Amino acid sequence: MSLSSLSPSSAPPTLKAVLFDRDDTLAVTDPAVYREAAQWLAGRFGLDPRQAGQTLAGLWQERMNDWWDLRSHEDETQFWEAYGGELTGRLGLPPAAAAEVTGAYPYERYMKPVSGAREVLTELRRRGLKIGVLSNTLPSIERTLDAIGLRDLVDVPLATCLLGVHKPEAQAFALAADALGLPPAEILFIDDLIENVEAARAVGMRAEQIDLSGQTAGALHSLREVLDLV
Repeated sequence: MSLSSLSPSSAPPTLKAVLFDRDDTLAVTDPAVYREAAQWLAGRFGLDPRQAGQTLAGLWQERMNDWWDLRSHEDETQFWEAYGGELTGRLGLPPAAAAEVTGAYPYERYMKPVSGAREVLTELRRRGLKIGVLSNTLPSIERTLDAIGLRDLVDVPLATCLLGVHKPEAQAFALAADALGLPPAEILFIDDLIENVEAARAVGMRAEQIDLSGQTAGALHSLREVLDLV
């Protein structure tokens, strides 16, 4: 059968948007900021920098999933107030120091964009595609994207806390498609977790896994590889 004999309906739909996960896809945690924050705590409050760094990292490891049921920016504000109080308590600082500590080193300060992120998003928009972000994260998705220098390139930033449903639940992807104003078949989804990729495919999106460590066979190993898919 020649290509000319294929009916138009057999061709895959034209992609009109790329929907990205945030963490380990567009952004990664910057370990250097933990060291910087520990040194700041040492200079500001006379703490041992090594112990301060261990406390910073340890508390986040314990509490990193406690935001799951937040549903508003007000909820998040309360979450960080409680978090700051617990952090300063563990550091042996007075409660009054909590706002200063979390203000100097807020959540988004620990993030940095992955290599080539801005260039890739810029090129996708130049090609006429919409850009979305769908992240299992706290309500402050726009603030975090601004912190890593990408907010101006994202048409639809979505935090699942505000949606009230998290990946890999099908409704999260359906709501993202609605927000982009497109049917799922016209959206390419990129995520580092295979369960989210499979869930996106199940609702009709094209989807690919990304593994920036380069260890997963068949996955994208660089954000720039997304450009080859559109």
